[in-house]
This record gives sequence, C-alpha cells and structure tokens, in this order.
Amino acid sequence: MSVSGAEGTAGGVVRDTRRTAGKLGGSLIASIVLGYVLTVACARLLPPDQYATFVAFWGLLMGLGSTLSPLEQELSRQSAVAALTGGLAGRGALRAVATAVAVAAAFGLALLVPPINDRLFHGAWQLALVVLAGGIAFACQFGTRGVLIGHHQVKQFAWLVVAEPAVRVLGLGLVVVATAYQLVPLALAVAAGSFAWLLFVRQGWRLLDVRADGDSWPVTIRRMLMLLLGAALTASVITGYPALVGLLAPGGDRDRLGAVFAALVIARLPLTLIGPVQSLAVPFVVRLSAREAGRRRLRRVLLLGTFASLALAALGALAGLLIGPWAVRFVNGPGYQVGGWAVAGLVWSSVLLVPMQLLTAVLVARAQARRVLITWAVVAATASVLLLAVPGDTVLRAVVALAAAPMTGLAVVLGFVLDNASAKATHDSDETSE
Repeated sequence: MSVSGAEGTAGGVVRDTRRTAGKLGGSLIASIVLGYVLTVACARLLPPDQYATFVAFWGLLMGLGSTLSPLEQELSRQSAVAALTGGLAGRGALRAVATAVAVAAAFGLALLVPPINDRLFHGAWQLALVVLAGGIAFACQFGTRGVLIGHHQVKQFAWLVVAEPAVRVLGLGLVVVATAYQLVPLALAVAAGSFAWLLFVRQGWRLLDVRADGDSWPVTIRRMLMLLLGAALTASVITGYPALVGLLAPGGDRDRLGAVFAALVIARLPLTLIGPVQSLAVPFVVRLSAREAGRRRLRRVLLLGTFASLALAALGALAGLLIGPWAVRFVNGPGYQVGGWAVAGLVWSSVLLVPMQLLTAVLVARAQARRVLITWAVVAATASVLLLAVPGDTVLRAVVALAAAPMTGLAVVLGFVLDNASAKATHDSDETSE
C-alpha cells in the first residue's frame, strides 16, 4: 500500500473514532449526571453515622468495579483483533470473564469473615452479600460492554453505559416511594445497576464464537491477574483513597477531613465513568497500530492529548481554588468547610488521572499488562510514601499525596507508550514480547 493510502486509512480510523466518541458523549454525560444524583441523594437520606457505613460499602463495591474494569478493555482488545480478520472473540474471552468472576467472588466472600465484616459494616453484615452479588454482576457487565465496543456496536454499548446508573436511580426512586431510608435497601438500589447487562446479554452472546479457542487458561489468568491488580492499585487512589488515608495517616481533624473527602467524591465521580472511553481507545489503538502511518499518528495524538490535559488540569486547579469551597458547601451543605487550596489539589489530581487511564488503555491494547501494573504501582507507592513522609496535618498530607502521585505515574506511562519498540507490539503479549 502507498504512503498516501496508509495515511488515508489512518485518517479514516481517526474520523471513525471521533464519530464514535461523539455518539458516546451524550451517554457519558447522562451517566455522570445520574451518578451525582445518586451520590447526593444517599447523603441526604441517611443520618451521618449510617452514611459513614454506606460510604464504606460504596467504596468497596465501586472499588471492586474499578478493579474489574480492565476486563472490558481486554475483551474489547480481543474482539477488535478478531475483527481485523473478520472473526469473533472466542473462548479466550469467556476464560477472561471466568477469571474476573472468581476474583469478585473471592473478594466478596472475604468480606463475610466476621472480624472484617464488623470493622467495615458495624453490624450490617448483609452489605457483604450485596457486594458479593454486585461484584459478580460487574464482571459480567464489563465483559458484555467489552465485546460490544470491540465489535463497534456503539449504540448498544452507549445504552448499556446509561442503563447502569439509570437502574440505580430507578431503584433509589423505589426506596424513596417506600420510605425505606435504610442501609440495605439503598445498597440494593446501588448494586442493581450492576445487573443492567442482563438487558443486553443476547446482543453480546451473538458476538462470541465459542468454537474459536483464543488464549489458554494459564496465559489468560496471568494477564488478567496483572490487569486486575493494576486496577486495584488504581482504585486505591480513586474510590478507595479515603481508606488508604485512614490506614496510613490516621487522626487529624475529622470535620476537615470529612469535607475534603466530600470534595473528593465530587471530583472523582467522572473518573468512575472513564472506563467506556478507555474501552473505545483500545480498538482505536489496535486499528491505528496495524500500519506505520497509523503508529506515527497515534504518537502525535498521545503527545497532544497529554499536553492538553496538563493545561486543563492547571485551569481546573485555578477554578477549584476560586470556587471550590463554595461548590462543596452548595452540594453537601454548610457544614462542609474546605480550603480552596485543597480543592485545587484534588481537581489537579482528578484531571491528570484521565490521561493516565487512557494511556494505560494503550498498553492494554498492546497486551502489555505488566507495564500497566508497573504504572499503577508507581502511583500507589508515591501516594503511600507521601502520606507517611510529608510533614503537617492529615489534610495537608492527603492533598499533597493525591496531587503528586498522578504526575509520577503520567511520566512513567507516557514513556511506555511512546517507546518505539513497544509501539509495534499491538499483537504481542507480555508473555511473548517482554
């Protein structure tokens, strides 16, 4: 193929992906809005002591969901690679789903151990069962989404993205109508969104070829465990960060720390919805990396996107400094007092985590799970060391650690994805290329 033809192919992939992103934009916005409605409503419906337990449940379920989210990217990669030759994802996809289900089940069962259950849920032991069921359903949901977007079924994928929070809000509405303002009914409403995949299981199953073998069990388990461990490290600085602070930097002014965590929930919620964009990025990278012209264009896109994110993070931090304290009080109530500098640090961190997650999706597209794990290990280790080492009160240490950790991770992952050798490894795995 000529150079001009290759450039045209790469340009077509980019234009096609832009159209797909445009279609998904509305569904992502709707998901963010519905997520905010659910979060704020639960805070208003429960008294503070029960809400503290609810936040622990929320963090565990959503953290488990974040841990399982690489399954979506892995299945979108398998589907996109199979589609290049006109095929469908095979039994390797089912093996990946089974591995994720086993991890979710093990995590949920561990929460039923009495000492762990009592410390987390303070007598509301049923919440562990809700996490168990919701986690297993999350694995099936991410598997369905990965197959749909990997085969470019954008419409169904977008509807599934919206269906998840919509089902949660519908469940919340039933709780409100029944005036059952208690922990377990609200938890069930939250977990119900994890079962939205049942509405799309027929479409997803049609995109699988169970006669095609795919990766073996050892390869699948090794890759998935590395991806899931990397995602668990990711969750430790997103949904699970309050628990990390409590573990490594206990004490301090609980009112100020609570206000910072309230601001963190607002700043972090869109990050829980970045998964669909990551899964869109995986087949985009697979298709672009098939030719040299596409690989050159991909490098330009990644560099420009990273620099744009740094500029956006700076603007977001400035906005957080100026209006952040007012926004936190407006959403959560006048009792939540937080400094502008703290909100600025949280916004800076949240914005930088977006390109980090998208760049790790590039590594997923190249089947380089080990590098994904290294990237998030650097982020989690940086945050942990700073929480232990930075002088000052707990609030200062929490904000500094969270603002600095994504910067180190961004530098590491950008070096990985721009590496010339790995840029050609789209079809290679960690087991064969590293």
